Amino acid sequence: MKDMTRTMVLWLVIVTVLFMVLQNFSSPNTSQDMAYSDFITSVKAGQVDAVTFQGSVIRGTDTSGQDFKVFIPYYDDALMNDLYSANVKVTGEPVEQPGILENLFYSILPVLIIVAVFIFFMRQMQGGGGGKGGPMSFGKSKARLLSEDEIKTSFADVAGVDEAKEEVSELVEYLRDPSKFQRLGGKIPRGVLMAGPPGTGKTLLAKAIAGEARVPFFSISGSDFVEMFVGVGASRVRDMFEQAKKRAPCIIFIDEIDAVGRHRGGGVGGGNDEREQTLNQLLVEMDGFEGNEGVIVIAASNRPDVLDSALLRPGRFDRQVFVGLPDIRGREQILRVHLRKTPVSDNVNVPVIARGTPGFSGADLANLVNEASLFAARMNKRLVTMDEFERARDKIMMGAERKSMVMSDSEKVNTAYHEAGHAIIGRLVPDHDPVHKVSIIPRGRALGVTQFLPEEDKYSISKRGLESQICALFGGRIAEEMTLGFDGVTTGAQNDIERATALATNMVTKWGLSEKLGPLNYAGDESQAQQGQQPRVSGETAKAIDTEVRRITDSCYERASTILKENRDILEAMKDALMEFETIDSLQVDDLMNRTEVRPPSNWETQSEAKGYGSAPAAEADNGEPDPAPNDDAGDSEESK
Repeated sequence: MKDMTRTMVLWLVIVTVLFMVLQNFSSPNTSQDMAYSDFITSVKAGQVDAVTFQGSVIRGTDTSGQDFKVFIPYYDDALMNDLYSANVKVTGEPVEQPGILENLFYSILPVLIIVAVFIFFMRQMQGGGGGKGGPMSFGKSKARLLSEDEIKTSFADVAGVDEAKEEVSELVEYLRDPSKFQRLGGKIPRGVLMAGPPGTGKTLLAKAIAGEARVPFFSISGSDFVEMFVGVGASRVRDMFEQAKKRAPCIIFIDEIDAVGRHRGGGVGGGNDEREQTLNQLLVEMDGFEGNEGVIVIAASNRPDVLDSALLRPGRFDRQVFVGLPDIRGREQILRVHLRKTPVSDNVNVPVIARGTPGFSGADLANLVNEASLFAARMNKRLVTMDEFERARDKIMMGAERKSMVMSDSEKVNTAYHEAGHAIIGRLVPDHDPVHKVSIIPRGRALGVTQFLPEEDKYSISKRGLESQICALFGGRIAEEMTLGFDGVTTGAQNDIERATALATNMVTKWGLSEKLGPLNYAGDESQAQQGQQPRVSGETAKAIDTEVRRITDSCYERASTILKENRDILEAMKDALMEFETIDSLQVDDLMNRTEVRPPSNWETQSEAKGYGSAPAAEADNGEPDPAPNDDAGDSEESK
């Protein structure tokens, strides 16, 4: 179709050029136009020698030998008499008719234009002309094909997911040498489902598989299958697998497969029925009557729990690979990958950065390196130092500083009391993450921030630790009440109260941490919550849940109040330190808790040595024991007013 369009356009250009050339071959017209009235006057004056009639045009020559041309505006009976009387030589010629080529051009040109316009619009409707698709191409697959030469990603570019790489390495070996498995009767998995939180490298790992195996790679999103037309998704699935079979062995990667792979039976028509038809066709293509030898389907999803069971059975997605958040050693490996193209100073300590970023995914770490580079570029530095990484981490975890925001002295004092209350309670209750930094500089939507940074990654948290978190959340509100009175308490504790209530509710309804209600689930499952359904509990049970939640929060509130009352002097001293320095670190908090003179703010090297991190250069590896992976509450370590 594309070659035909080029041919039509070329012929149109050739014909137009020929026509212009033929027009130029006509004899040049050197005669001078003359008004009809002047012509009659000249005839009567005997100044015209000869004339030639050609339709409504008179061409002639005057007595001086000058040629002229006259257009006859109307039929004049007396003209011939005047010409005869003046002895003018009169001749006549037939009107010129266009030639055969010219007639052919004028007759064919409109047809050619109509055909060219028709072909152009048809190509646009079929997705041609460099477009991404049109109404006539809705049944075609939107999968993007990357040939083996276009994929530059390898396993060396994927770090922090060693277990996942081991799981998928068999796919690479099979695609390279299928006979090694076939002679022992082994069959390679038809499909591999990669599940895990966002940003952990699922898509990158799939590209690395294709890059290592050197096979074509089809990439498509689950939402690309479904359109408003019924049957479009199923047609696109068929077309995608047809293309893949022609290029086998190859890999099909479907990102966010839960867009089409959710449990069937929940729809009542419209888009949901179309989605189910798409899913049915995908099930047939993956494991139906026709084999798909050499075509391996890799899918990624953040929600494997919502996928249809038929999709997860052996024969379709035979293997599920969990790509989780990296532990401390994995974060160090990921940081080293991203630092390959970043000029860093000798004082950059990668193990320290990895230890200080619990709960960060691979995407978060890539963003950390990028933000540090931007900070260094703004200050016209040639190398990225540890200070930029510290500032980048604070920006990601606590938000960007809003130094231009003008706060009154009373608001600053109130914020200082609030954040000091968080820090003191968090420091004195058991099983709580250590205080890393306290600041009254507005960041993001918060007027102040108290950052608690865990010393190691955690898998779970105890009941005592949860109660300590609730106490620390109430610390800011209690500090305001102690210093300003109940009438002076502000709205700054809204987020703290929400999180404390959520923790207490989950302790009772989800985690079985209430002695009165026991280890039962009163919250229902996640699917019910997504559909807005309330859990099935009796009115008496609901009342008991509310009573127990209130008991936990009241107990933690009273406990935190007692701790702050016993340490009122530390509260006042920390408020004064925050008003002086605006931001205090863990070493200064230590001085305040020990009731000693507060040292000036320290740099990262002083903090690292005080915490026993050492100051190894970036090239050295961490030889310590690997820390456990972070838990789901790692992102909740930041208390904001």
